[in-house]
Amino acid sequence: MGYSDAGCYGGEIATPNLDQLAAGGLRFTQFYNTARCWPTRSALVTGYYPQQIRRDGMPGAPRNFGGRGKRPEWAKTIADYLKPAGYRTYHSGKWHIDGEPTKNGFDLSNPTTRGPGFFETTKKKSRDPSYYETIETADFAIECLKEHASEYADKPFFAYVAFRAPHFPLHALPEDIARYRDRYTQGWNVLRKERHERQQELGLDVAELSALEPQVGPPYAFPDQIKQLGSGEVNRPVPWNDLTAEQKEFQAMKMSIHAAMIDRMDREIGRILDQLRSMNAMEETFICFLSDNGASAEIMVRGDGHDPTAAMGSAETYLCLGPGFSSAANTPFRRHKTWVHEGGISTPFIVHWPGGIKAKNEFRSSVAHVIDIAPTILDLAGVKAEVTQGISMSGKSLKQALLKDGAVVHDVLWFYHEGNRALRQGDWKIVYADDVNAGKRGVEKEDIYKVKWSLYDLSTDRAEQQDLSEAELERVKAMVSRWDQLRTKFLSEATQN
Repeated sequence: MGYSDAGCYGGEIATPNLDQLAAGGLRFTQFYNTARCWPTRSALVTGYYPQQIRRDGMPGAPRNFGGRGKRPEWAKTIADYLKPAGYRTYHSGKWHIDGEPTKNGFDLSNPTTRGPGFFETTKKKSRDPSYYETIETADFAIECLKEHASEYADKPFFAYVAFRAPHFPLHALPEDIARYRDRYTQGWNVLRKERHERQQELGLDVAELSALEPQVGPPYAFPDQIKQLGSGEVNRPVPWNDLTAEQKEFQAMKMSIHAAMIDRMDREIGRILDQLRSMNAMEETFICFLSDNGASAEIMVRGDGHDPTAAMGSAETYLCLGPGFSSAANTPFRRHKTWVHEGGISTPFIVHWPGGIKAKNEFRSSVAHVIDIAPTILDLAGVKAEVTQGISMSGKSLKQALLKDGAVVHDVLWFYHEGNRALRQGDWKIVYADDVNAGKRGVEKEDIYKVKWSLYDLSTDRAEQQDLSEAELERVKAMVSRWDQLRTKFLSEATQN
């Protein structure tokens, strides 16, 4: 999900429930994830950078780091802490973290996935026509809350509801697609301008609109699979008017499905909120919402394959948003999921807690990160995180940032994913994109000073359009050194049992 997809962040997609949460609470404008799904989820539930706990790679790291890495025993989840403190703990939806939820602090869990797509896998002889994963995710979350209200009303609860939408494949219910069928025929150039204007009207501090990068395609090359998708597919964000009529129709329909998936997710969030209201729990429930990475430029065919004769968005198809409309979803920022430019790591972050936050419909400009969610929840719950083998959570409690705008949470934020690197220090950010080796192991430690790092002043250039590295060479050197110091620290911590 991109930074600008929700209505309260400038999108045209109907997200009334998210918008209502924002109107009754806070919207962070400089909140970050890790650029990829599984590292973000491990950081979210533990409060550590994923590299600290072997859940993503980095230069010099052993090969057992990454998506299949196993956390050290000291890297507990939020649920591991809250359960012994008297909380009932529930998980519904995507997991994508090592281990099983019920062996990592959760009383109840339903991963909900029944196949590679959002409908039951088409390889089954009898497919349940009523199953749609986003609805199932909400159904189980609501079941947990109903059981809680009837059997554990005297206990507090923690619910981790992890919708997979709008991840590829683009699968949506026909009635949801119908609401957006002709919405995107003007293309991504127009949509980006519309969203940027709306962001400015909303008061989001987003600066200028980044330029499209027609040379930047999907982070991984699947030319044979792209051919399966037919001549309507486009793997570069070229100007909309350069496309053929067939390509325009195909691309616009994909964006319609993406929008439909988000629309449905918001509707299901609404059902969960209704359940909280029926329990008289809205006032004292701390709710936060975010995306695990920016919108995706990936194009591939997985799972049960793609039938080009089937209705787009149905179980028999396998479609991905691609770099054109991904650029619009990430308005106004550059690039996409897997990159650590602002488009890959910037997320909407909505916080709603009427009983604890007096502010309503306010923005928060504090620079913060998904690693801060676990320590924030533990702080608000009065639960102390452990310091094991001298290793503390990298995340910080956002309590002061929730109460007042401008609170400084971090001195620096560190980023790495598949060769892409960044460091944010105050308003300054260095970034390096490993486009040549995308998807491969990045250059090793001794080479990080030789590659071309870019430098941006995000106080005036969140869109990362003006590279100041040549004029600020000493600043770049100091920030690169700091990036490497943290890499060394994380590697040392991650190799402890």
